[in-house]
Amino acid sequence: MTKATTPLGAFLDFMSSRGLNTTSQRRVIAQAFFEFPGHHSLEEFYQYVLKLDAGIGQTTVYRTLKLLCDAGLATEIQFSDNITRYEVARPDSHHDHLVCLGCGTIVEICDPRIEKLQRELAEANGFSLTGHLHNLYGYCRACRDRQAAKSTD
Repeated sequence: MTKATTPLGAFLDFMSSRGLNTTSQRRVIAQAFFEFPGHHSLEEFYQYVLKLDAGIGQTTVYRTLKLLCDAGLATEIQFSDNITRYEVARPDSHHDHLVCLGCGTIVEICDPRIEKLQRELAEANGFSLTGHLHNLYGYCRACRDRQAAKSTD
């Protein structure tokens, strides 16, 4: 099995191709990133990494996340709260997001009808799409239920 058959292997190959040192801390951070699903802020991810290795600094985590983005293995995304979050980049699996403005829950969604409509709209306006971000904002059921319970009190 070559290194590039895994996300960690792809990261190590990227580092090697750039002549960058592959330290044990960078390996821990990269592996942790691929194993920690979701959309995490730097601070959330850093707290997770600290549980694995208390000697890793926040700057090292940040720089490694940037390298993962440069390698095309991570994506930076900002929602309405303007906090940069990171998620594993999966080029073969595009998705959009539903974002709760109450509790911050993020749900990944994908619907071929939306994707088709976006391509059609782009073509109709003379655009050739290279990518897009589609985030829908609102309130999840739990937040709506909490609000409804407050208003009946």
